[in-house]
Amino acid sequence: MGLMDKIRGELVDIIEWVDDSHTALAWRFPRYNNEIKNGAKLIVREGQEAVFVHNGQLADRFGPGMYELTTENLPIISTLQGWQYGFNSPFRSEVYFINTRPVTDFRWGTANPITVRDPDFKMVQVRANGLCVVRVVDPAIFLRQVIGTDSQVQVEEIGELLRRVITLALADMVMQTGLGVIDLQGKQVELADKLRDFVAARVDDEYGLGIDSITMNISLPDEITQAMTRGVAKGVEASGFTSNMGDMQRYQQAMAAQAMVDAAGNPGGGAMGQMMGAGMGAAMGAAMAGQAAGSLAGAPAGTPPPLPGGKTFHVAVNGQQQGPYTLDQLRSAGLTPTTMVWSAGMADWAAASSVPELGALFQAPPPLPPQAPPAPPAAP
Repeated sequence: MGLMDKIRGELVDIIEWVDDSHTALAWRFPRYNNEIKNGAKLIVREGQEAVFVHNGQLADRFGPGMYELTTENLPIISTLQGWQYGFNSPFRSEVYFINTRPVTDFRWGTANPITVRDPDFKMVQVRANGLCVVRVVDPAIFLRQVIGTDSQVQVEEIGELLRRVITLALADMVMQTGLGVIDLQGKQVELADKLRDFVAARVDDEYGLGIDSITMNISLPDEITQAMTRGVAKGVEASGFTSNMGDMQRYQQAMAAQAMVDAAGNPGGGAMGQMMGAGMGAAMGAAMAGQAAGSLAGAPAGTPPPLPGGKTFHVAVNGQQQGPYTLDQLRSAGLTPTTMVWSAGMADWAAASSVPELGALFQAPPPLPPQAPPAPPAAP
């Protein structure tokens, strides 16, 4: 073996990337002065792509396979180097290996809640989280926009970027769909596919990334979840529910109907509950009859007749809110001066004795007027 053959044999090497981390997206082959030797073997495994960068310019790319680097398979570098007759000496070039396999366990979540305009609960702040399957689909763009001059890129290095993109895409998608929070939760699978499209459109040409799939789990505030569990008509968000119902009169009617059902099913609720179970059916029937009569008489659409009995009050019985009740119903139920009551227009609950409209229920009858003494019997 001649001297030149010996030197040439020592220069033959293998350029490859063996990665078992599952977290690396790109890696630059380490080489002193980036020298690639004549006849070097390039091994690119499945799920990888090798990219040569010469003097900062993207050059030749290689898919999976084993290659002996020659002038013929390095056309771009040959042009850049001005090789007319091939190369016989080491040349300088950076070699990047790009991981094109999907990253299947990238977790995302909204750092800050997203405000949703809901037809029932008005402005609601929701959060979301899930999994995203992402991969590098365009190594050239990924090299330019993400790798730069880094020697390697881990998944977490694009995590913050990707989470921010997903959050903004989610907010835009929610606004575009116009769905309320109940529908958002009910259509999570369908919306996850839509969110994937939103995100993919923002990272493909920009960062060379592809989004295979996204799963999404939307979390609602506890008070909204509790109200949904109890049912909208029984929700504790009185102000929101009132707005949803459209006007206070409809709200009172709905609450009265619900209170009748609750009281009738609570025989242990005391005198108030017994009264409701025994007598409110008739009142409800009268109210419904009044509504029907109003409709037949040509009442304006959407304007129900007033509740019988004028102003109504809610009462606190054994720590539970019941009502609303009319004055006549409260009178027959044995309302006490210390019973806590509330009605529309009151800032807070108050003792019944302090409410002017209820004062008449607790007034003691005035003393009888003085009567003239009986006349003495007439003399015989």
